[in-house]
Amino acid sequence: MSSREPLRPPPPCPHLAGYRANAHGLAKPFRSLQRCLRPRPPGRAEIRRDPHEVPRCGPCSPSPSPRLYACLACAAVSCPSHAPAHAASRPGHEIAVDVDRAELFCCACRDQVYDRDFDAAVVLAQNTPSSSSASPPSAPPGGLRKRRRVDYRPWAPGPTERAVVGKGSSPLPFSDGGAAGLGSGLPSGLRGLNNLGNTCFMNSVLQALLHTPPLRNYFLSDRHNRYVCQQKGRKKRGGNAAGGESRVCLACDLDAMYSAVFSGDRLPYSPARFLYSWWQHASNLASYEQQDAHEFFISMLDGIHEKVDEHKPTSQGNGECCIAHRVFSGILRSDVTCTICGFTSTTYDPCVDISLDLDSSQASMKVASSKSHAGNGETQSTSGSQNFEISTLRGCLERFTRPERLGSDQKFFCQHCQVRQESLKQMSIRKLPLVTCFHIKRFEHSSVRKMSRKVDRYLQFPFSLDMAPYSSSAILRSRFGNRMFAFDGDDSDSSTEFASEFELFAVVTHSGKLDAGHYVTFLRLNNQWYKCDDAWITHVSENVVRASQAYMLFYVQKMLYYKASEHVAPS
Repeated sequence: MSSREPLRPPPPCPHLAGYRANAHGLAKPFRSLQRCLRPRPPGRAEIRRDPHEVPRCGPCSPSPSPRLYACLACAAVSCPSHAPAHAASRPGHEIAVDVDRAELFCCACRDQVYDRDFDAAVVLAQNTPSSSSASPPSAPPGGLRKRRRVDYRPWAPGPTERAVVGKGSSPLPFSDGGAAGLGSGLPSGLRGLNNLGNTCFMNSVLQALLHTPPLRNYFLSDRHNRYVCQQKGRKKRGGNAAGGESRVCLACDLDAMYSAVFSGDRLPYSPARFLYSWWQHASNLASYEQQDAHEFFISMLDGIHEKVDEHKPTSQGNGECCIAHRVFSGILRSDVTCTICGFTSTTYDPCVDISLDLDSSQASMKVASSKSHAGNGETQSTSGSQNFEISTLRGCLERFTRPERLGSDQKFFCQHCQVRQESLKQMSIRKLPLVTCFHIKRFEHSSVRKMSRKVDRYLQFPFSLDMAPYSSSAILRSRFGNRMFAFDGDDSDSSTEFASEFELFAVVTHSGKLDAGHYVTFLRLNNQWYKCDDAWITHVSENVVRASQAYMLFYVQKMLYYKASEHVAPS
């Protein structure tokens, strides 16, 4: 069960209901107040007034009051002590608005009241430059329409489907899964990958992708048939089926790799064909030198994007163009707020991963390192123990979504002020992907000092992660004072509540130095952890995984992880 409770409005105020009933037939009476509001940095609103005007309570004048309320019926300004008397002397004058905070207040109940239309007017006032500005704030991508999730329904093949499946296929060998053993005790599809010469960066990412539940299900269900894809490629080149070299398709090579690793053969597999195809796709990285695993991950997804659905006139922006983006694509929201007038400019950008800076915590801990296999000239960690500073994944995400003041050399053009102003920038996640990949920035490059170094700070990461606090709806709700307006990314469908809860299933680690290191992947299969060190597969404990130096973290939505972790009995 989720610990997050749905947002429930407080009991309705009878005076607020009476104000709405006497609104002279207006369906949304508070929307007319939008022109009376103005933004105030950072992310707040107040009643619009002359810059030299100082509102004061009539009975208290000239004594200042920290809180002032303006009556919505007659615009009389009162302090908390005199507002109830004003409401009692004039029926229908119970509802007022906080002058400095733009919040509704019932003078009769002496408490704040909430209204969705009023909150909507406040939010719109802060995101609309002015009536004289020509361009409205940018809208979210068109592909982000809400789609109601359907409940999971188990499926079993009927007689016809069994005949079709059995006609041209053979059953996979099944093991009931002693997780700690080798050979037949390993989960299906767990197979080592031979190092072809400083290719541990490729093997580590491939192991994570081979066991990514949505991606694995796509290829094992023959959604991308390499033979059909090659026939389409030959027809596109003019029907020359005999001569010439076949086109490069990373998805076809990945499909062949899925068939090989899930064939039941436990001998290490050599992904030479895939490496050759990737070299042709990324010719600038074609060498036997050590490459960056994250750079390979991005390049590989780009290659699949180019080839899988190249005939479809869809774009990458909505995340539906190919299987790579349907699994990994999300949407980031960037809000830039003017520090002078409070106007906010919003942009949306697609992403296939989230790169995080390590947060600077002052705590430290002792982590033991052990010696493991290394080959082909790649260095590996040695036995012993060292003290490391601690960072946490949640701390990194909080730093990623924290407002950041842009420097004077990064002033943006404010549509309200019509000049370049200093600003605050805040990132949030508008759309969560099925699989979220976090890239930890461990390699720093300084153009000023002309040097590079690796950050060895220890990172604590949870096996279960709730991404709701870092979503756009949560960030905006916090910025606007938890108003009742339906913020960007909110969904009234309760079945989507678990879409923000993720489970860790793969960790790509890097040990060693910047120019001489080694990549290893830890996989979580059937709630057991396995270390994939090129051709070597070993069972490890959770403590070994937690003590590793994480470089890339792969999280899948919890509902998909649970279905992927179930044991499937042979039919």
